[in-house]
Amino acid sequence: MNNFSTEPIWQTPPQPINQILEAPPPPQVRISPNRQWMVELEQLQLVPIALLAEPEVAVAGFRLNPQTNGPARHNTYYSMMIKGVDSPENIRTVELPENPRIGFIKWSSDSQKLAFTLTQATGLELWVLYVADGTIQRLTEPVLNAAYGTPYRWLDDETLICKFVSQTRGEEPTINKIPQGPLIQENLGNKKATPTYTNLLKNAHDEALFEYYLTSTLEKITLQGNSTQLISPCLISEAIPSPDSNFILISTIHKPFSYQVPAARFPKQIYVIDNNGNHIYQVANLPLDEERSIKFDAVRKGRRRTSWRSDAKATLTWVEALDEGDPNIEVPYRDALFILEAPFTATPTQLWKSEYRFNSVIWGKPDAALVYEKWYDTRRVRTWRIYPDNPQTPAQLICDRSYEDKYNAPGTPLTKLGDYRYQVLRFAPDGQSIYLSGRGASTDGVYPFLDKLNIETQETQRLWQCQNPYYEEIFALLDDEAQNLITVRQSQTEPPNLMVFSRNHDDKKILTNYQDPAPQLAGIHKELVQYQRADGVQLSAKLYLPPNYNLERDGSLPTILWVYPEEFKDKEFAGQITTPENTFSRPTRASVLFLLTQGYAVLSGATLPIIGEGNREPNDTYVEQLIAGAQAAVDYIVERGISDRQHIGIGGHSYGAFTTANLLAHTDLFCMGIARSGAYNRTLTPFGFQGEQRNFWEAQETYIHMSPFTHASQIKAPLLLIHGENDSNSGTYPLQSKRLYEALKGNGAVVRWVELPLEAHGYRSQEAVAHVLWEMLNWCDKYLKIKSE
Repeated sequence: MNNFSTEPIWQTPPQPINQILEAPPPPQVRISPNRQWMVELEQLQLVPIALLAEPEVAVAGFRLNPQTNGPARHNTYYSMMIKGVDSPENIRTVELPENPRIGFIKWSSDSQKLAFTLTQATGLELWVLYVADGTIQRLTEPVLNAAYGTPYRWLDDETLICKFVSQTRGEEPTINKIPQGPLIQENLGNKKATPTYTNLLKNAHDEALFEYYLTSTLEKITLQGNSTQLISPCLISEAIPSPDSNFILISTIHKPFSYQVPAARFPKQIYVIDNNGNHIYQVANLPLDEERSIKFDAVRKGRRRTSWRSDAKATLTWVEALDEGDPNIEVPYRDALFILEAPFTATPTQLWKSEYRFNSVIWGKPDAALVYEKWYDTRRVRTWRIYPDNPQTPAQLICDRSYEDKYNAPGTPLTKLGDYRYQVLRFAPDGQSIYLSGRGASTDGVYPFLDKLNIETQETQRLWQCQNPYYEEIFALLDDEAQNLITVRQSQTEPPNLMVFSRNHDDKKILTNYQDPAPQLAGIHKELVQYQRADGVQLSAKLYLPPNYNLERDGSLPTILWVYPEEFKDKEFAGQITTPENTFSRPTRASVLFLLTQGYAVLSGATLPIIGEGNREPNDTYVEQLIAGAQAAVDYIVERGISDRQHIGIGGHSYGAFTTANLLAHTDLFCMGIARSGAYNRTLTPFGFQGEQRNFWEAQETYIHMSPFTHASQIKAPLLLIHGENDSNSGTYPLQSKRLYEALKGNGAVVRWVELPLEAHGYRSQEAVAHVLWEMLNWCDKYLKIKSE
């Protein structure tokens, strides 16, 4: 396959790659709140590029479809099946209109109904499925407004609230092609550093489009089709019902808009109405949020994270920064958590103050909720038990750890539907214990578990843990005793499927029976391998060998390393094993694992930790540590005889592409490279990137030294550059690949640049993904493959 083409036509890779790409992926499963029903949703693995060619409008940090008033490139499903957990063999296919595009799926709290949208040519319709008999009902015309935020929610089991496109909005604003004057922005001495956001507003016409497509009314719709308008046309961001259905929390967007930050940081009004539309309480009037620190723990000033307490009828909750939202300000406490009970006339109650930045809260019952606080600079995370109805009781520390430490991760608390329709902590019958589901990373491997934690005594009991040869995770608990479980089980030879079983019995009932989508790769060898960096840091990777490969018989293989580095503050944690070995591995989309079908070995996920302990910043020695990690990986596969030093390539996507270019610039370890959707010149991301919080002027030497663009003249190995034309990921503008290509070409390098029309940061179309795999395989065949004598 050495026939490279520069013609602008789509290419396809050889078999069996195309066959695997065309195989349907397993359905996605949505289980009802009462755990009695399962809905299976089928989705295309890849979409026709014609779908990406649908009209788009880019405004305020996102893209929308002007024809449907919904999100651009919306991931939809094409079929829906329903079955009971107790009788999974009885599957019913839901009869839908022709060529359905199903989205925005939401269960009612009584588990008897499933709401969903169908995308039509001119908009989104709202439908309801009645699970008992499988019938469906259309509730609205194609008038839902899903351009920004959630288009609808259940108010109660018989009523929904919906954002509707305003019927009085008229025609789309047109642009005057004759300029009325220059575009002018100015800053009068204020610090307004912002990351490299994309799709921002650029001019008055963009502002008009933003208002036009986001303007909605809020209406109440019953299952009988009766409609009541609650809010007149405005820019509704979110509308969230209270747990008792009597109130609705509204968030609306207002001017002045910004050309520097996305819509989430525009001015906001947050207020409460009752379920008849009457204004009840003003929560916040937040100004434009442009002057925020670029540090990761920076937040908005004023009341934020406004929501409902899920274990109470109608109690507002929000967080307020005590440090003006600025991590650089030294204060004893960073955030305060408040509640305010209906009718919202009392003074708000402060429940808790955090020394780190507030992260999240899981409500449970009047005397128990869990709150989390995190701090990026130290990588610390704490979990506290608080007493919502008795805030004078001191909070109880449950866990204090580095979130880099995966071996001691306690797991995630499991929840259930509470008395007021929202998720709350699931307590054991003793009223003191909760359940934790964790990944179970350890020196022995990764084995998910279910624990029972008594929050009074802090004693933990291991109830269940998966065993070899499986990788099995908790999907759902079926009772408060945690006796009956649904898990997702897989192994190296068995694809993921749902199982239901009792911990008291060994018998497991299969709920799904999804088959291997790529049986052509049934004979691949997958192995979790471990090795050391020269400074003693433990490293690991997944080694994949082609189907039926035998080292003694077949000899060494051309091998590609697929990489993505990660920053750490602790050397010990950087070496932990966090990749499970017992998972089922089949390539999807543009996966590098497709190269296995053509006789290549792949070392995937080779850990490249970038460590900065104490006051040292990881990136100050980024290049040196990158080289050390890559050298260790190369030495390992050569010493095992998997490959020889002349036939090892390097590749990666996004930050992995950045890594690829750096390793080619600073080492001669690799004979070729593949870099997809990367950023290569850090001066184009001057206000931080990846794990870097310092700006360019604070760490100029680091920014320049880390940029492979700076060292383009040192790249001698052939490099394939691939980038989506519409990459909206922060920092990875297509310009990054264009400029690196020009630099390499100007220095006489062997380089090929492929820009994919209409594609974003990740590639989604059938045509583009097939072409990317064709390009990768051709590049490997020409510059990596071991040539016959």
